[in-house]
Formats: sequence, C-alpha cells, structure tokens
Amino acid sequence: MSEPVMRRTQSGEAMKFLRAPAFRFHSPLAKVLSLCSVLSVLSFAAAPLQAQSATDSATDYSIESPKAVSALLLDIAHAGKRLVAVGDRGHILYSDDNGKVWTQAKVPTRQMLTAVFFVDDKHGWAVGHDAQILASEDGGATWVQQFSDLEREEGAPFLDVWFKDQNTGFVVGAYGALFATTDGGKTWEDVSDRMDNPDGYHLNAIAEVKDSGLFAVGEMGSMFRSTDWGQTWETIKGPYEGSLFGVLGTNQPGTLLAYGLRGNLFRSSDFGSTWQPITVKSARGSLEFGLSGGALLKDGSLVVVGHGGSVLKSTDNGLTFSLINRPDRLSLAGVTADDNGNLILVGQGGVHVSSLTGAELGQPDLGQK
Repeated sequence: MSEPVMRRTQSGEAMKFLRAPAFRFHSPLAKVLSLCSVLSVLSFAAAPLQAQSATDSATDYSIESPKAVSALLLDIAHAGKRLVAVGDRGHILYSDDNGKVWTQAKVPTRQMLTAVFFVDDKHGWAVGHDAQILASEDGGATWVQQFSDLEREEGAPFLDVWFKDQNTGFVVGAYGALFATTDGGKTWEDVSDRMDNPDGYHLNAIAEVKDSGLFAVGEMGSMFRSTDWGQTWETIKGPYEGSLFGVLGTNQPGTLLAYGLRGNLFRSSDFGSTWQPITVKSARGSLEFGLSGGALLKDGSLVVVGHGGSVLKSTDNGLTFSLINRPDRLSLAGVTADDNGNLILVGQGGVHVSSLTGAELGQPDLGQK
C-alpha cells in the first residue's frame, strides 16, 4: 500500500533529531500513558493568566522532517475542508487533498502535542506538554504560542481542547487542570476549582453533548458535566473505576459515549445520569484493547479507535458497534473522515487512510513521489 507524502515547506536536508518531550513514554498514545509518568500533584493559581506568544528563551520551532507524516500523531481535526493532525516533537501537518499530500506547519515548539480543535476553517487550537496552548488563524498553516507553563511538574501536559466559538474555549489536562478563555486565548484563566476534584484526577477529554452541555472524563473513571457550558460543573458517579480516555457526543440529544482501558465502552442517553455498558465482540471474545479516540462523522455514524489497530463503528448512535482490528496492529489515537468516504486514522506510524469500516483500501493513490 502506498503511503502519504510529506511535502517540505522549505528546501533543505532532512535532519536527524532526538525526542524532546518533557518525559518519556512507554506507550505510543500520549493520552493513555503520559499521565502515568507524572510524579506529584500540582497546585494552580486562581488569577487569570496572560497568554504568552513566546518564552523567555529563543523559540525552538518543530524541526521539519519528511518522516513526520509517518511519525507518532495523536489527534486529527477538520479546518473546513482541510485536515490538520498533531503529534510528537511539535509536529503539525495539514492536507488539502483528503490526506494524499501533507505539509508540515511552522510550529513554535518541539514538545509533544496531544489534541487539536477548530471552530471553523481558520481558527484552531492545539495543546500539549509543558502546558502549552497554540493557536492558528490560517487553518493550521502557521501557529503561535498563546500559553505555556514550564513550571508545571515534569512538564505535565494539557490533554484536550474544546471551543464553543472563536472566543470561548476550555482546555483540560493533568492533575485536574481546567483552563478557560473568553477572548480567543489572549488570556487563559485557571478555573480548575469549578470542578469538585480534590484528588486532582487527570482530565483526559472534554466534549459537547447535543442540546445538553459539556462533559469531561478522566482518571479513575471520573466524570463531570456542565449544563451552562463550563461555568459550573457537577460530579457524576460513573459506571467504571478505571481511566477513561475519551468522551463523544452523538447526533441524539443528551446521548454520549465514554471509553477507556481494556475496551471499556459506555453509553448514556440522559447526559450521564445513567449508563449502559456496550460490549464489542472480537474474534477472541470481548474487545480488551484500550480505546483512545473517536469522532462523530458527518453522516451521523460514530467511530472509536484504540490499541491493536482497533476501529469500532456505529450507525445507530452507539447502541451497537462493528469491529475491525487492522492487520498492522498499530495503535490508533485519532480519527476523522475525508470527503471521499474514507477514514483518516492517526497514531503509531502517522497517517493511515482506510475504508469507512477501518479496513485497508485496495491500492489507493496517495500521491507517493
């Protein structure tokens, strides 16, 4: 099978370089095991924090590499018709041809980036290690650093980001971090105390639930919901005491999925008040691979991905799922769909293009040069 092409943004020799994340990983999925490497609880200041466009030292931009398209990527999103993916070493890639050719963006960090979110075809945010928040106003081609906190213990990461519009957004991360902005990221305020999270459980994901509000999940099965779009939060008694790595709203009001370790997948139709376990069968029995990323596609179907090349798809708002374990068994961290009805998967090995079920395409023309 052909592989996606990496287009250089400027001429020059490909450079060999070492990993630069603040701490090492025993897993290819930062959202799964990055938090296991953090050593102690942080405390957060209550005052608003001014956004920073640069650190005190000279900015270290992500190094351009033709291999970035096949390196570890952790999330992918649409900026209009453009695809934008983020991952290790500060890599941000974008594609304007449904994933055939990818261009590496200019990014002011070499730290691992864990999540990306766009509110329209121009305005987007990415988050990652060193409590970094990056912003783009040109669809992901160039980025500026809005915020970074190098004092956070061991470079504790932000792990997910969600924006309501160009002004209002939230970031979640290690040790119960919840940060908010109402001015598009010019200033960020630590609002972690809005959640009753005395043990500082890591928050791994945040998502919108249709006609209901926001929902966040994290370590030790922790769950929080907000009916006023992040101003106040209620702690929810969840169905599971292990870590949850993702939350996903469906096309139905109040209906969402939460998923995490060992294939645990749960569905709620009442904004988290009650939960039903969803059992997904594999050839060897129930699915036991960890689940780490998901997406609601334009056609209303849901796709959840994870370790072992697991790709789960639902066409009934999460009541049932089909399962494919891709033959390469590479772990997957994020997913979306292109305009041709194919899935764009990211994770180990970078970008993968598959059919809507997650199966390998026959011999796609991915523009290899």
